[in-house]
Amino acid sequence: MTSIQEKTVYDKAVMNRINRLQGQINGALKMMEEGKDCKDVVTQLSAAKSALNRTMNVIVSDNLVQCVKETMNDPDENTDDLVKEAVELLNKSR
Repeated sequence: MTSIQEKTVYDKAVMNRINRLQGQINGALKMMEEGKDCKDVVTQLSAAKSALNRTMNVIVSDNLVQCVKETMNDPDENTDDLVKEAVELLNKSR
């Protein structure tokens, strides 16, 4: 049976998202080192958290699409299991 975890595909756009996330986290750390206002630091971290959640969703959905496309060529494969696995991964990320 095909599994989402076996079919990991990352494109340049997803890797760019991770690089931006690193920048946001580094920015929050710098703000803390500089003694910036709590509200500003929390706002920065909140933006990073949202971006991380969106990135995880993109990774799961992109790979689900790829797995479903591949299983369409194999009539013995059941895409229901792939969808269930994707939903479980999305739920874990929340």
